[in-house]
Amino acid sequence: MEEDKREMEDVEIKVDPKQEPLRIDKFLLAKLANVSRTRIQNAIKEGAVLVDNKKVKSNYKISPNEIISFSLPKKHDKYDRVKPEDIPLDIIFEDEDVMIINKPAGLVMHPGVGNYTGTLVNGLVHYLRDTDLPIREGEFYDRPGLVHRIDKDTSGLIVVAKSTLAMESLTKQFFDHTIKRKYKALIWGALDDEKGTVDNYIGRNPANRLVNMVFPEENIGKRAITHYTVLEDLYYVSLVECQLETGRTHQIRVHMKHLGHPLFSDERYEGNQIRKGTVFTKYKQFVQNVFKVMPRQALHAYALGFEHPRTKEDIYFEQELPPDFAECMDKWRNYVQYRKELI
Repeated sequence: MEEDKREMEDVEIKVDPKQEPLRIDKFLLAKLANVSRTRIQNAIKEGAVLVDNKKVKSNYKISPNEIISFSLPKKHDKYDRVKPEDIPLDIIFEDEDVMIINKPAGLVMHPGVGNYTGTLVNGLVHYLRDTDLPIREGEFYDRPGLVHRIDKDTSGLIVVAKSTLAMESLTKQFFDHTIKRKYKALIWGALDDEKGTVDNYIGRNPANRLVNMVFPEENIGKRAITHYTVLEDLYYVSLVECQLETGRTHQIRVHMKHLGHPLFSDERYEGNQIRKGTVFTKYKQFVQNVFKVMPRQALHAYALGFEHPRTKEDIYFEQELPPDFAECMDKWRNYVQYRKELI
Protein backbone atom coordinates (compact mmCIF):
# COMPACT_ATOMS: atom_id res chain seq x y z
CA MET A 1 0.00 0.00 0.00
CA GLU A 2 1.25 3.46 -0.86
CA GLU A 3 2.51 5.55 2.02
CA ASP A 4 0.04 8.32 2.83
CA LYS A 5 2.05 11.55 2.48
CA ARG A 6 -0.88 13.92 3.02
CA GLU A 7 -0.69 16.57 5.73
CA MET A 8 -2.52 15.81 8.94
CA GLU A 9 -5.06 17.84 10.88
CA ASP A 10 -6.07 17.43 14.52
CA VAL A 11 -9.67 16.45 15.30
CA GLU A 12 -11.38 16.70 18.67
CA ILE A 13 -14.85 15.37 19.56
CA LYS A 14 -16.63 16.05 22.83
CA VAL A 15 -19.03 13.27 23.77
CA ASP A 16 -22.62 14.43 24.27
CA PRO A 17 -23.71 14.73 27.93
CA LYS A 18 -26.57 12.30 27.27
CA GLN A 19 -24.53 9.76 25.32
CA GLU A 20 -25.14 6.14 26.40
CA PRO A 21 -22.15 3.80 26.82
CA LEU A 22 -20.92 2.67 23.37
CA ARG A 23 -17.74 1.09 22.04
CA ILE A 24 -15.43 3.83 20.82
CA ASP A 25 -14.90 2.22 17.39
CA LYS A 26 -18.66 2.10 16.79
CA PHE A 27 -19.07 5.67 18.05
CA LEU A 28 -16.38 6.99 15.69
CA LEU A 29 -17.72 4.97 12.76
CA ALA A 30 -21.07 6.76 13.13
CA LYS A 31 -19.43 10.16 13.61
CA LEU A 32 -16.80 9.92 10.86
CA ALA A 33 -18.70 9.16 7.67
CA ASN A 34 -15.54 9.36 5.53
CA VAL A 35 -13.41 6.90 7.51
CA SER A 36 -13.63 3.11 7.35
CA ARG A 37 -14.08 0.95 10.44
CA THR A 38 -10.79 -0.84 9.68
CA ARG A 39 -8.89 2.45 9.68
CA ILE A 40 -10.54 3.50 12.94
CA GLN A 41 -9.65 0.21 14.64
CA ASN A 42 -6.07 0.34 13.33
CA ALA A 43 -5.69 3.90 14.60
CA ILE A 44 -6.91 2.81 18.05
CA LYS A 45 -4.49 -0.13 18.07
CA GLU A 46 -1.63 2.20 17.16
CA GLY A 47 -2.51 4.48 20.06
CA ALA A 48 -3.46 7.36 17.76
CA VAL A 49 -6.91 7.81 19.34
CA LEU A 50 -6.98 9.34 22.81
CA VAL A 51 -9.80 9.72 25.31
CA ASP A 52 -9.09 12.49 27.79
CA ASN A 53 -5.45 12.26 26.59
CA LYS A 54 -5.20 8.54 27.38
CA LYS A 55 -4.79 5.61 24.97
CA VAL A 56 -7.72 3.16 24.85
CA LYS A 57 -8.65 -0.16 23.24
CA SER A 58 -11.30 -0.74 20.55
CA ASN A 59 -13.72 -2.17 23.11
CA TYR A 60 -13.46 0.88 25.35
CA LYS A 61 -16.92 2.30 26.07
CA ILE A 62 -17.20 6.05 25.92
CA SER A 63 -18.90 8.12 28.63
CA PRO A 64 -20.65 11.52 28.57
CA ASN A 65 -18.47 14.65 28.29
CA GLU A 66 -15.26 12.76 27.43
CA ILE A 67 -12.90 14.35 24.89
CA ILE A 68 -11.81 12.11 22.00
CA SER A 69 -8.80 13.38 20.02
CA PHE A 70 -6.90 12.06 16.98
CA SER A 71 -5.46 13.15 13.61
CA LEU A 72 -6.77 12.70 10.06
CA PRO A 73 -5.17 13.39 6.64
CA LYS A 74 -6.07 16.73 5.10
CA LYS A 75 -7.75 16.43 1.73
CA HIS A 76 -6.20 18.88 -0.75
CA ASP A 77 -7.82 17.22 -3.75
CA LYS A 78 -11.09 15.62 -2.77
CA TYR A 79 -10.80 12.91 -5.46
CA ASP A 80 -7.02 12.70 -5.73
CA ARG A 81 -7.00 8.90 -5.79
CA VAL A 82 -9.87 8.34 -8.25
CA LYS A 83 -9.71 9.04 -11.98
CA PRO A 84 -12.92 10.61 -13.40
CA GLU A 85 -14.34 8.60 -16.32
CA ASP A 86 -17.38 9.14 -18.52
CA ILE A 87 -19.20 5.91 -17.61
CA PRO A 88 -22.97 5.76 -18.27
CA LEU A 89 -25.02 5.71 -15.05
CA ASP A 90 -28.62 4.47 -14.94
CA ILE A 91 -29.96 7.03 -12.45
CA ILE A 92 -33.39 6.17 -11.04
CA PHE A 93 -33.64 9.11 -8.65
CA GLU A 94 -31.51 12.10 -7.67
CA ASP A 95 -31.77 15.12 -5.38
CA GLU A 96 -29.28 17.26 -3.45
CA ASP A 97 -28.53 14.49 -0.95
CA VAL A 98 -28.90 11.07 -2.58
CA MET A 99 -28.77 9.23 -5.88
CA ILE A 100 -30.36 5.86 -6.62
CA ILE A 101 -28.49 4.01 -9.36
CA ASN A 102 -29.45 0.80 -11.14
CA LYS A 103 -26.07 -0.94 -11.43
CA PRO A 104 -25.67 -3.36 -14.33
CA ALA A 105 -24.02 -6.74 -13.84
CA GLY A 106 -20.32 -6.64 -14.65
CA LEU A 107 -19.68 -3.16 -13.27
CA VAL A 108 -17.23 -3.07 -10.33
CA MET A 109 -18.29 -0.74 -7.53
CA HIS A 110 -14.99 1.01 -6.72
CA PRO A 111 -11.28 0.97 -7.62
CA GLY A 112 -9.13 -1.66 -5.99
CA VAL A 113 -6.37 -4.11 -6.73
CA GLY A 114 -6.87 -5.26 -10.32
CA ASN A 115 -9.65 -2.73 -11.01
CA TYR A 116 -8.08 0.71 -11.03
CA THR A 117 -10.44 2.23 -13.59
CA GLY A 118 -13.80 1.56 -15.22
CA THR A 119 -15.71 1.36 -11.92
CA LEU A 120 -18.94 2.91 -10.73
CA VAL A 121 -16.98 5.33 -8.54
CA ASN A 122 -14.96 6.53 -11.54
CA GLY A 123 -18.26 7.29 -13.24
CA LEU A 124 -19.62 9.02 -10.13
CA VAL A 125 -16.61 11.31 -9.84
CA HIS A 126 -17.04 12.34 -13.47
CA TYR A 127 -20.80 12.84 -13.25
CA LEU A 128 -20.65 14.71 -9.93
CA ARG A 129 -17.37 16.55 -10.60
CA ASP A 130 -18.88 19.84 -9.44
CA THR A 131 -20.28 18.30 -6.26
CA ASP A 132 -18.45 18.09 -2.95
CA LEU A 133 -19.03 14.35 -2.50
CA PRO A 134 -18.34 12.96 0.99
CA ILE A 135 -15.50 10.47 0.87
CA ARG A 136 -15.36 7.08 2.58
CA GLU A 137 -11.73 6.01 2.82
CA GLY A 138 -10.68 2.64 1.44
CA GLU A 139 -7.52 0.65 1.95
CA PHE A 140 -6.17 1.39 -1.53
CA TYR A 141 -8.59 3.94 -3.03
CA ASP A 142 -11.15 6.34 -1.61
CA ARG A 143 -14.83 5.67 -2.26
CA PRO A 144 -16.64 9.00 -2.72
CA GLY A 145 -20.37 8.72 -2.16
CA LEU A 146 -20.48 5.00 -1.37
CA VAL A 147 -22.23 3.77 1.77
CA HIS A 148 -22.75 0.17 0.63
CA ARG A 149 -21.96 -2.05 -2.33
CA ILE A 150 -23.13 -5.07 -4.29
CA ASP A 151 -21.02 -7.67 -6.08
CA LYS A 152 -19.60 -7.01 -9.54
CA ASP A 153 -21.86 -9.56 -11.22
CA THR A 154 -24.96 -8.70 -9.19
CA SER A 155 -27.32 -6.18 -10.77
CA GLY A 156 -29.65 -3.73 -9.08
CA LEU A 157 -30.18 -0.72 -6.88
CA ILE A 158 -27.62 1.13 -4.80
CA VAL A 159 -27.85 4.46 -2.97
CA VAL A 160 -25.11 7.09 -3.25
CA ALA A 161 -24.62 9.86 -0.66
CA LYS A 162 -24.10 13.28 -2.26
CA SER A 163 -23.80 15.24 1.00
CA THR A 164 -22.17 14.79 4.40
CA LEU A 165 -25.65 14.81 5.92
CA ALA A 166 -26.65 11.89 3.70
CA MET A 167 -23.43 9.98 4.35
CA GLU A 168 -23.84 10.23 8.12
CA SER A 169 -27.55 9.36 8.06
CA LEU A 170 -27.26 6.43 5.65
CA THR A 171 -24.17 5.05 7.40
CA LYS A 172 -26.14 4.98 10.65
CA GLN A 173 -29.19 3.41 8.99
CA PHE A 174 -27.04 0.63 7.53
CA PHE A 175 -25.33 0.17 10.91
CA ASP A 176 -28.72 -0.05 12.65
CA HIS A 177 -30.06 -2.48 9.98
CA THR A 178 -33.04 -0.23 9.22
CA ILE A 179 -32.38 -0.03 5.46
CA LYS A 180 -34.82 -2.18 3.45
CA ARG A 181 -32.91 -4.27 0.91
CA LYS A 182 -34.64 -6.94 -1.14
CA TYR A 183 -33.13 -9.17 -3.80
CA LYS A 184 -34.53 -11.61 -6.33
CA ALA A 185 -32.47 -14.76 -6.65
CA LEU A 186 -32.89 -17.80 -8.87
CA ILE A 187 -31.72 -20.86 -6.98
CA TRP A 188 -31.35 -24.51 -7.89
CA GLY A 189 -34.18 -26.80 -6.71
CA ALA A 190 -37.00 -26.09 -4.27
CA LEU A 191 -36.72 -24.99 -0.64
CA ASP A 192 -38.51 -27.05 2.01
CA ASP A 193 -40.41 -24.04 3.34
CA GLU A 194 -42.02 -21.18 1.44
CA LYS A 195 -40.71 -18.71 4.00
CA GLY A 196 -37.80 -18.84 6.38
CA THR A 197 -34.80 -17.15 7.96
CA VAL A 198 -31.13 -18.09 7.82
CA ASP A 199 -29.30 -16.85 10.92
CA ASN A 200 -25.67 -17.90 11.40
CA TYR A 201 -22.08 -16.66 11.02
CA ILE A 202 -20.21 -16.01 7.80
CA GLY A 203 -16.45 -15.75 7.31
CA ARG A 204 -13.73 -16.46 4.77
CA ASN A 205 -13.12 -20.06 3.81
CA PRO A 206 -9.62 -20.82 5.17
CA ALA A 207 -8.99 -23.13 2.20
CA ASN A 208 -10.03 -20.52 -0.38
CA ARG A 209 -10.09 -16.84 0.59
CA LEU A 210 -12.05 -15.92 -2.53
CA VAL A 211 -15.18 -17.54 -1.10
CA ASN A 212 -17.02 -17.24 2.20
CA MET A 213 -18.72 -19.96 4.20
CA VAL A 214 -20.95 -20.53 7.20
CA PHE A 215 -19.32 -21.13 10.58
CA PRO A 216 -21.07 -22.47 13.68
CA GLU A 217 -19.26 -20.14 16.07
CA GLU A 218 -19.41 -16.38 16.51
CA ASN A 219 -15.68 -15.97 17.12
CA ILE A 220 -14.88 -17.24 13.60
CA GLY A 221 -17.40 -15.37 11.45
CA LYS A 222 -19.77 -12.40 11.61
CA ARG A 223 -23.48 -12.83 12.22
CA ALA A 224 -25.51 -12.88 9.00
CA ILE A 225 -29.32 -12.87 8.76
CA THR A 226 -31.30 -13.42 5.56
CA HIS A 227 -35.11 -13.68 5.36
CA TYR A 228 -36.41 -15.50 2.28
CA THR A 229 -39.75 -16.06 0.55
CA VAL A 230 -40.34 -18.36 -2.43
CA LEU A 231 -41.95 -16.36 -5.24
CA GLU A 232 -42.07 -19.05 -7.92
CA ASP A 233 -41.39 -22.79 -7.77
CA LEU A 234 -40.31 -24.18 -11.14
CA TYR A 235 -39.20 -27.57 -9.73
CA TYR A 236 -35.72 -27.43 -11.25
CA VAL A 237 -35.18 -23.90 -10.03
CA SER A 238 -37.00 -21.42 -7.76
CA LEU A 239 -37.30 -17.65 -7.80
CA VAL A 240 -36.76 -16.42 -4.25
CA GLU A 241 -37.03 -13.01 -2.60
CA CYS A 242 -34.25 -12.45 -0.08
CA GLN A 243 -34.39 -9.59 2.42
CA LEU A 244 -31.14 -8.70 4.12
CA GLU A 245 -31.05 -7.84 7.79
CA THR A 246 -27.24 -7.74 7.74
CA GLY A 247 -24.91 -7.11 4.82
CA ARG A 248 -22.03 -9.58 4.79
CA THR A 249 -19.92 -10.21 1.69
CA HIS A 250 -21.68 -12.69 -0.63
CA GLN A 251 -24.32 -13.20 2.09
CA ILE A 252 -27.20 -14.45 -0.08
CA ARG A 253 -24.90 -16.56 -2.22
CA VAL A 254 -23.34 -18.18 0.85
CA HIS A 255 -26.67 -18.74 2.62
CA MET A 256 -28.36 -20.34 -0.38
CA LYS A 257 -25.42 -22.67 -0.93
CA HIS A 258 -25.48 -23.52 2.78
CA LEU A 259 -29.12 -24.56 2.38
CA GLY A 260 -28.13 -26.80 -0.54
CA HIS A 261 -29.59 -24.49 -3.20
CA PRO A 262 -26.82 -22.37 -4.76
CA LEU A 263 -27.71 -19.51 -7.07
CA PHE A 264 -28.19 -20.45 -10.70
CA SER A 265 -25.03 -19.81 -12.76
CA ASP A 266 -22.98 -18.79 -9.70
CA GLU A 267 -19.54 -20.09 -10.61
CA ARG A 268 -17.87 -19.16 -7.32
CA TYR A 269 -20.44 -21.08 -5.23
CA GLU A 270 -20.92 -24.10 -7.53
CA GLY A 271 -24.16 -22.97 -9.12
CA ASN A 272 -22.75 -23.13 -12.64
CA GLN A 273 -23.38 -26.88 -12.86
CA ILE A 274 -26.60 -28.87 -12.99
CA ARG A 275 -27.82 -29.33 -9.41
CA LYS A 276 -31.38 -30.51 -10.13
CA GLY A 277 -32.98 -32.38 -13.02
CA THR A 278 -32.56 -35.35 -15.35
CA VAL A 279 -29.44 -36.77 -16.99
CA PHE A 280 -30.93 -36.61 -20.47
CA THR A 281 -28.82 -34.92 -23.12
CA LYS A 282 -31.59 -32.54 -24.21
CA TYR A 283 -31.99 -31.26 -20.65
CA LYS A 284 -28.25 -30.74 -20.32
CA GLN A 285 -28.22 -28.82 -23.60
CA PHE A 286 -31.13 -26.68 -22.41
CA VAL A 287 -29.35 -25.77 -19.17
CA GLN A 288 -26.13 -24.96 -21.00
CA ASN A 289 -28.06 -22.65 -23.29
CA VAL A 290 -29.58 -20.85 -20.29
CA PHE A 291 -26.10 -20.52 -18.75
CA LYS A 292 -25.08 -18.71 -21.96
CA VAL A 293 -28.06 -16.34 -21.61
CA MET A 294 -27.06 -15.58 -18.02
CA PRO A 295 -23.34 -16.20 -17.50
CA ARG A 296 -23.33 -14.70 -13.98
CA GLN A 297 -25.05 -15.37 -10.67
CA ALA A 298 -28.84 -14.93 -10.87
CA LEU A 299 -29.07 -12.18 -8.28
CA HIS A 300 -30.74 -8.78 -8.61
CA ALA A 301 -31.09 -6.08 -5.93
CA TYR A 302 -34.62 -5.11 -6.90
CA ALA A 303 -35.85 -3.05 -3.91
CA LEU A 304 -34.29 -0.39 -1.69
CA GLY A 305 -35.93 1.72 1.01
CA PHE A 306 -34.71 4.10 3.70
CA GLU A 307 -35.45 7.29 5.60
CA HIS A 308 -34.48 10.31 3.54
CA PRO A 309 -31.60 12.06 5.37
CA ARG A 310 -33.07 15.55 5.03
CA THR A 311 -36.87 15.19 4.79
CA LYS A 312 -37.07 12.18 7.16
CA GLU A 313 -39.68 10.67 4.82
CA ASP A 314 -39.61 6.94 4.06
CA ILE A 315 -38.71 6.48 0.40
CA TYR A 316 -38.76 3.21 -1.51
CA PHE A 317 -37.62 2.12 -4.98
CA GLU A 318 -38.04 -1.03 -7.05
CA GLN A 319 -36.37 -2.06 -10.30
CA GLU A 320 -37.55 -4.85 -12.59
CA LEU A 321 -35.30 -7.74 -13.60
CA PRO A 322 -32.64 -6.89 -16.20
CA PRO A 323 -32.91 -8.47 -19.68
CA ASP A 324 -30.56 -11.42 -19.02
CA PHE A 325 -32.38 -12.40 -15.81
CA ALA A 326 -35.82 -11.92 -17.42
CA GLU A 327 -34.87 -14.08 -20.43
CA CYS A 328 -33.46 -16.73 -18.10
CA MET A 329 -36.79 -16.86 -16.23
CA ASP A 330 -38.79 -17.06 -19.47
CA LYS A 331 -36.72 -20.00 -20.67
CA TRP A 332 -37.25 -21.91 -17.43
CA ARG A 333 -40.99 -21.18 -17.40
CA ASN A 334 -41.33 -22.36 -20.99
CA TYR A 335 -39.33 -25.51 -20.27
CA VAL A 336 -41.43 -26.41 -17.23
CA GLN A 337 -44.65 -25.77 -19.15
CA TYR A 338 -43.39 -27.96 -21.99
CA ARG A 339 -42.57 -30.78 -19.56
CA LYS A 340 -46.05 -30.53 -18.01
CA GLU A 341 -47.67 -30.82 -21.42
CA LEU A 342 -45.76 -34.03 -22.09
CA ILE A 343 -47.06 -35.66 -18.90
